[in-house]
Amino acid sequence: MIGAVIVLAGGCGRLAFDPVGIPDDVTSDGRFEAPDSQAFAQRAFIKASNTGAGDGFGRVALSADGSTLAVGAGGERSASTGVDGDQADNTAQGAGAVYVFVRSGTTWAQQAYLKASNTEATDFFGSELALTADGSTLAVGAPGEDSGAVGVDGNQADNDALSSGAVYVFTRAGTTWSQQSYLKPSNSRIGQFFGGEGGLAFSTDGSTLAIGAYGEDSAATGVGGNQNSTAAPNAGAVYVFIRAGTTWIQQVYLKASNTDADDGFGSCIALSGDGAMLAIGASGESSGDAAAPADNSVSRAGAVYVFTRVNTIWTQQAYLKAFNPGVNARLGTRLALATDGATLVVGAPGEASRASGIDGDQADTSAPSAGAAYVFTRGGTAWTQQAYLKASNTDPGDAFGRVVALSDDGSIVAVGAWNESSAASGIDGDQADNMLASAGAVYMFGRVGTGWSQRAYIKASNPGGSDQFGRVALGATGSTLAIGADFEDSAATGIDGAPSESAGNSGAVYVFE
Repeated sequence: MIGAVIVLAGGCGRLAFDPVGIPDDVTSDGRFEAPDSQAFAQRAFIKASNTGAGDGFGRVALSADGSTLAVGAGGERSASTGVDGDQADNTAQGAGAVYVFVRSGTTWAQQAYLKASNTEATDFFGSELALTADGSTLAVGAPGEDSGAVGVDGNQADNDALSSGAVYVFTRAGTTWSQQSYLKPSNSRIGQFFGGEGGLAFSTDGSTLAIGAYGEDSAATGVGGNQNSTAAPNAGAVYVFIRAGTTWIQQVYLKASNTDADDGFGSCIALSGDGAMLAIGASGESSGDAAAPADNSVSRAGAVYVFTRVNTIWTQQAYLKAFNPGVNARLGTRLALATDGATLVVGAPGEASRASGIDGDQADTSAPSAGAAYVFTRGGTAWTQQAYLKASNTDPGDAFGRVVALSDDGSIVAVGAWNESSAASGIDGDQADNMLASAGAVYMFGRVGTGWSQRAYIKASNPGGSDQFGRVALGATGSTLAIGADFEDSAATGIDGAPSESAGNSGAVYVFE
């Protein structure tokens, strides 16, 4: 079986109450009481079928019903191509691979082993994934891919644009996977990292795919600008592709309204279910005030841009900043958007407040890189910050908010803190011991009305120093959670093998339900 999913269990922190009434898990004097955490547990511990040191198996994407799980291993070394090739080759370091697992009842099994159609060393295929709701279409990013091709299904072999990046679309018919398309940006250049970490998002039905390229260099602003500019290195861009039948085309090229060098626009993206709303993070953006996007007074505070589509026309709807923009906070490193586009969760892993729980002191700056997550909600076209989420055991350097995930209805949030250092295992263990540096943890939060509370603190069953447990993917209802630990060290293969410490940084995934 596979492992790591949702647990609605204990937590602490000041609660924001629903004005209509008090949540069921809060006592009359305002104390949080944990639901029965025994109803949720780790159900599977998943490893690659060809576990190897340094593979980094742990990027996760989950179908809506929680029955299909894709796991990327950007460091995997086989030189094979296509579907179910030779896994034992190991002659192309950092080529990367993706593994698809499916569940029947409570039993997980590997269904496919996917490689690029033009596998090469250091392409890092599998560094980012996006999966449709039904689990039948998978997009795979390879930010180190080097082709200078542009558009759809171009020349994969030319290798004259180092780390321009590429995205591969795979589809499943029955139990058989095949590559459907090979996507490149309309302005492929060296160092764009098209399809890099955080830079992929599907609409529910897979007809719209947004792809980020945080290293793109154009100084253009807005929609459909000059793609040939190179005046703003690493400003970043986002490309939206649409599919009709089996044919993909690029629909639009998007830039920030305040493009600047090193903003990293497209460092993370999220789409609403219908594909008509797109949230884009720019974790290097430096404005200190949402009302003054050009001021650049707070280096790498980060920002989020919301675009909407009417028919085929895209426009920017909003420019979002934290209430407490801080130097190196990197708001927008990770995003998650509810299916209806009305709730948005944004991670800021460099945020520095020592506050814990819900809506604490945002002005504190005594815990560098402790991290935070912000919940924004939309009424009509207006966005407001609804909640400020912190860990229940905030510590400097934990990077809480480095990864976030959201249930379809926006009522359950999972936040990864992959540098958290407790040696606890399982659900709601001792948060305070700090004996395993960067073991990692995941925190679950729930919303009742407009009030948020922490519901669970989740650790691996075999926590290890530097495992960085904390990449998260949620099923639609939040009842299934897959958590990746890129640097877990077990040499086990397959499902529920015996953990060991003999394959450093091979990576693992845990499924909870």
